[in-house]
Parts: sequence; C-alpha cells; structure tokens
Amino acid sequence: MAIKKSELYSTLWRSCDELRGGMDASQYKNYVLTLLFVKYVSDKAKYNVESLIEVPEGCSFDDMVKLKGKTNIGEQMNIKLAAWEEANDLDGMFKEADFSDESKLGKGKDLVQTVSNLIGIFQSSGLNFGKNQASDDDLMGDAYEYLMKHFATESGKSKGQFYTPAEVSRVMAKVIGLNRETRPNVSIYDPTCGSASLLLRALSEAPNGAALYGQEYDITTVGLAKMNMILHGYETYDIRSGDTLNNPQFVKDDNLTTFSYAVANPPFSQKSWLKSAKTNDKYERWNEHTIGVPPEKNGDYGFMLHIIRSLKDKGKGACILPHGVLFRGNAEADIRKYLIKRGYIKGIIGLPSNLFYGTGIPACIIIIDKEEAASRKGIFMIDAKNGFIKDGNKNRLREQDIRRIVDTWDAFEDVLHYARFVKNEEIKKNEYNLNLPRYIDAEDDEVIHNIEAHLKGGIPEHDVEQFYRYWEACPSLQQVLFKKGNRKGFFQFIPDKQNLKETISNHPDFENQHRELFQSYAEWSQIWSPQFEELRPNSFNPKQMIENMGDSVLEKFANSKLVDKYDVYDQLMNYCAETLQDDLYLIESDGWKVQTYVPQPTEKKKKEGTEEKPKKEKEAKTIKDIACDLLPVDCIVDKYFSTEKEKIDFLEEKLLATETNLNELVEEYSDSYLDANNYVDNKLNKGNIQKRLKVAEGEEAKILQEYINRSNIIAGYKKQLKDDNSDLLEQVLQKYTFLSEEEIKKLVTNKWLVAFGNRLASEIQQVSQSLNSQLQSLEKRYEQTLPEINKEVESLEAKVMKHLEKMGFQL
Repeated sequence: MAIKKSELYSTLWRSCDELRGGMDASQYKNYVLTLLFVKYVSDKAKYNVESLIEVPEGCSFDDMVKLKGKTNIGEQMNIKLAAWEEANDLDGMFKEADFSDESKLGKGKDLVQTVSNLIGIFQSSGLNFGKNQASDDDLMGDAYEYLMKHFATESGKSKGQFYTPAEVSRVMAKVIGLNRETRPNVSIYDPTCGSASLLLRALSEAPNGAALYGQEYDITTVGLAKMNMILHGYETYDIRSGDTLNNPQFVKDDNLTTFSYAVANPPFSQKSWLKSAKTNDKYERWNEHTIGVPPEKNGDYGFMLHIIRSLKDKGKGACILPHGVLFRGNAEADIRKYLIKRGYIKGIIGLPSNLFYGTGIPACIIIIDKEEAASRKGIFMIDAKNGFIKDGNKNRLREQDIRRIVDTWDAFEDVLHYARFVKNEEIKKNEYNLNLPRYIDAEDDEVIHNIEAHLKGGIPEHDVEQFYRYWEACPSLQQVLFKKGNRKGFFQFIPDKQNLKETISNHPDFENQHRELFQSYAEWSQIWSPQFEELRPNSFNPKQMIENMGDSVLEKFANSKLVDKYDVYDQLMNYCAETLQDDLYLIESDGWKVQTYVPQPTEKKKKEGTEEKPKKEKEAKTIKDIACDLLPVDCIVDKYFSTEKEKIDFLEEKLLATETNLNELVEEYSDSYLDANNYVDNKLNKGNIQKRLKVAEGEEAKILQEYINRSNIIAGYKKQLKDDNSDLLEQVLQKYTFLSEEEIKKLVTNKWLVAFGNRLASEIQQVSQSLNSQLQSLEKRYEQTLPEINKEVESLEAKVMKHLEKMGFQL
C-alpha cells in the first residue's frame, strides 16, 4: 500500500521527538536525515539491483536493526556509516551524525536506548520504500523538504540558513524559464547550494532534465545536499565544498566554468568576504576600473557578479538578495549602474519580509538574463511584498502568491499597483536606483481621517471610492448603501448597522456574483468528474494532475469579479495538500480500494526503568472508532445510513438533556435529600438511594424517586445507544466490504467535489463578511461629529457638577 504523505511526515517527526532536549534542531537533523537516507536506499536496493548507490555488505538498515539494545550500538553504527561513505565516494556525508557522541545522545544505557528507539521508529512497517513507483520518489524528496523546513524553524535565526523556503525556490525555478527549455544537456548551478533545495526545484521544471552542480562552504551542509539529491532519486550530481568567492571549485583553464542556468540564495550582506580574491579578480568577476569592486563589508554584489560570470552567453539565473542591493550607494551604486547598462538584469521581484530563517529583513529576487542583454530596454518589476500569510513566527508565500507572481512574470505586462515594465530612461533619471516603490505605486488603502467629515458629518467620497473593487463586481450595490450627502464630495449611509450584512448578501448583484461563481464551479466539476473516475493505478502522475487542476481553476474562474481567481486557486491547492494528494497517491499505487482500520493511539515514550507491557490494541465500538483513508466513514454513513445516524444523534441529544436534568436535580437537593450519605467514592450511589427510598416519606421520597426514574431513563438511553451503535458499526463495515469499484469512484469523486464546493462557499461568505466589517468601521469613524461630541461632553460635565454640588463640593 502507498505511503501517505501525512503519515510519513508524522512518523519522521516522532523520530525528532526522540532526540529533542539533548541537542539543538540544527544538530539532531543530522541523525534523523541519516537514518531516513539509509532506510530509503536499503529498501530500494532490495528491489533494484542496478541502483547507483551501493549498500555495503552487513550495513543495510536491517543490519542496523540487529544492533538495537546492544551496548556497542553507537560504535557499530559509526562503522557501518563509514562503510557507506567509502563504498559510494560520499566522504564526510555522515560526519556530523556521531552515534557514539555521549554529549548529545546520553551516556551508557541512555545512549543505547535513544539510538535503539530511533532505529525502531524507522523500523515501522508503514515505512517500506522498496516498492515505490517512480512518481513516489517525489514523496521522499518532499518528506526531506518537510523535515528541513521544521529543522530550520526550530534551529532559530542563526542556524536556519541551510534551507531556502520551498515556496521561494519554486518561484525562482519557474521565472528563469527552465520549463520552456528544449535543448539537451543543459546545466544548472548554485554557488551557495546549502541543502540543494534550489537546485532540485529548478531541476523539477526542466522537461528534459539537467546536470546539477553546486558549491557550499559548510561541509556539514554538503552532506545534507548529497542526501537530498539521492532521496529525490537523482544519484548523479557534482556538489563541492569551499568558499565560492575566494576559492571557486568549478574552474577550467583558469576560467570559471559556465552553466546554462544558475539559482542562488547566498548569505545576506556577508562581512569580510574579500580574502584571497583580489580587488582585480583573476576570474574577471569584478575590478577597479570598469565593473567596480563590492565593498569588503558587504558581499551581496560579489555573489551576483560571480553568478553572472558563471553563466554562458545566453545563460539565465535568479538570485535572492536583500532589498539594499536595489538602492545602496557608493561602490554598489557603480556596480548596479554597470549591470543595468549591460542589460544583465531582466527583472526584480520584491518579496515579503520575514520569509527566511536566517533573517527577518525583506529580500528580492534578481532575474539575470544574458540573452539579448545588449538590446534590453528596461527592467520588469514585481512588487509582491503584500502577498503572504503568517505561519508561526515567520511569513510564508501562499499557493496563490506563488502563482500570481509566476503568471505575472510570464505575461510580462503591467498590473496596477503590482507590476510594471520600467524603461532604462526612467531608471537613469532616478540615478539607477532600483527601489521598487519609486516605480510601482502602492494601492490606496490608507485610512485618512477627513477633518471636514469629523466637523460636519458625512462619509468622504475618497473613502467610498476605496471600495472600487466591490462596486466593479456589484455595480448597483453602492447606490443601495450610500446616497449623496448635503455637501459636495460627501455621502451618507442608507441602511442601519443591524441590516447592513443582510443588505449586502441579499442584493441582486451580490447574488448574481454568487450564482456565476458556482456556475464556474459546476463547469469545472463537469470537466474533472469523469477524469477522476477514469484514474487507474500506475497510469498518472499525482503532482502533474494537481497542477493541471490548478490551471483549469484559473481558466474557469478567470472572469470572477467578487472572488479573485487566485483565492479560488488557493482553496483548491490547500485542499490538495491536506487531502486530495494523499488520495491520488493511494489510487495511483493501489487503485480504487478501501480498507477500514482502527487508529491506534500514539505510543508514549517509556520512562527509564519501567517494564514494557504488552500492547493492547484499541477495539472499535462505534463508527467513530474506525477510519478509512480514501473513503471516510462519514461518506458511507451520509450516503447509505443517514436514517440510522439521525436516530443515534437524536438519542444522544435525549441522553444529554436527561443527564443535564439529573445533574440539576442533584445540585438543587445536594444539601438535603441527596446529601453525602448517599455517596460512594464521591459519586451518588443508586443502591444507597433505593435503600433510603424504602423508609423515606413525603417530599424526600418524591425527590429520591425522581432521581431513580431519571437514572433509569439514562440507563435505557445508554443501552439503546450501545445497541444502535453496534448495529450501525456492523452495517457500515459490511457495506465497505461489498462496495463495488464504481460505487467507490462515485463516492470519492463526490467527496472531492463537495469539499471544494464548501470551500468556495466559505470564500464568498468571507468576502461578504469583509465588506460588512469594513463598512461598519467606516460608519463608526464618522458616526459623531466633533460638535456633537463636545455637546455630549458638556452635558455630562454639567451632570457631574450637579452631583458634586449635592455632595457639598464647590469648584
């Protein structure tokens, strides 16, 4: 059975839990990724004897399992890993994963237990990579990316530089045009490759593949890069270590090796970078006469000039740099002027702040293109600083943000407040300053308090015009919400605050936009529903299919005015990430098969010295206790057993109401008839109350009997619920067993379409709520004029003075 992404991720993260506390995330990543690598390659080697990665004799993952519990487990693990390095020319790849390091893994029994537990987590039967199809290799690469992101997050500001956020990598890989490459034997280079995520993202865009080359200063990170390559199924690469600016490793005949493409995320504003490299560089990257020399205290332009020199005559590249490179003066201004005049810079993409793990400052992507550089007339600029979502203590590009940037770049057309082609003449007038706000005007969303409105009342015309997007979508809605005021340039609200939301949602224009949105949804569903049902194992690529679905959404919702097409796209992509991609991988691997199981609680970490007890598996008693990955229980119940479920829900409501009534009775008479004498182990005892009832009289007998009656009703409901739940569970399990493939297809397809439709409904509801909230805020802003406020203050002051006089105070 295919490995689900979500399950793979959670299993891997449990391995991290095993190591937390003893070391920093930047250290324990080496152990987790090492075992992931060994497990993956060992499993694949069982089914592929032609694998380029050799598993040394006696060093497979299964051999490591045999070490569990042995006192020399740490030493033996290191010996086996050294054999891996020697057999595959991977010198130093596992250097930082020292399994006998007592300072990190504990001493004596603690070290044995920690390493044994860590191996045991990867020993899970659910992690069998041996029979993965080719498309599943991406699954492992994505798992690596998942871990690297979390390691970077936990490592903190100073140690997260080994990872470029995948979202930014995807933008860079797409904008350099690799997807349109038709030439064979192209090469991609990253001079500061880190864990190689940028290189691999770029490779994923190349339809005919490419040769990958990278250099990285940190030897530990070089090992991560090599593992990343292999886990992505790319076993031929050239990753070298060393200082790129002072000791470039890709050199031929005293000249830098040149490549077809380059991507890079160099360290921002590196200090003291100019060491053995001279001011008149022998590789002609910079000089004191024509190009200029980057300042020694800031190496940003050093990396950019290195990339340009490392590109072939028609080469293209993308480099992440801090915004300062766009406007800083002195030597950097001279270099910037040189690059603009030579036409090397094709575009600039301004990114949101706080995206990267090593710094919170805003950055930009500089797109370099040597092809037709001499005839380049200007620079295409995109200001995407506002497109992000908060993700913990960092910002993150959403799917819609990535797609909007890429689509805008591909179109190469101006977009109001977002993108613009700026001619060289205008750049020259600005003294070659490339700061984006100089060329792209920000959208007018600033809250400006109008003094006249505060003094005389009314809603300023400027404030009303800021809702222009809503008025374009719903042309007559403005006339329902606003009317001309008594003075020119001012409006007044028509509906009351209480009726505002209803006025918006019930307006014909708004309802029409709602209908058009779901008409587009219906058309999209008609296209994809039959395609879903035609899916067969080993006949499609889940990632490609999701990409095609996204393209189709953007096409079908292109004319949507009230809900932006990129918001719809984001909803689909989020659902794919949460559910649909796992479903597609299951179908691609196993077909339209459903199998129920009882999820077991996560095993808790045992305390040292405690004896291991036999596991007791959880048993299913109700439908809530069972699960099915492809076809959740709710889908079966809603389709075939809705009446039975409604009966159970009704009984549960009756049970809850009766238990509430009983509790109210106990609370009311807890100091009298239902006192402590009727309790056993802090609970009211029905037996004691029955005994007391035999001798009780009057009001007490009535209350005790009422308690007995309500208790009996509750017991009856519970028995009935137990029987009904048991019957429903049996029917549901039987239904799963006898479902035909056609029924499964219909149900799963309906699950996907309904989920997407519900997300669309929430999106348009959010639009309505946002407009209502903004209008409420606008009305409140000018609700009272300053004279009215002063008059109210005077009235309140007079009342206070009267009260003070009555109390005998004179002011």
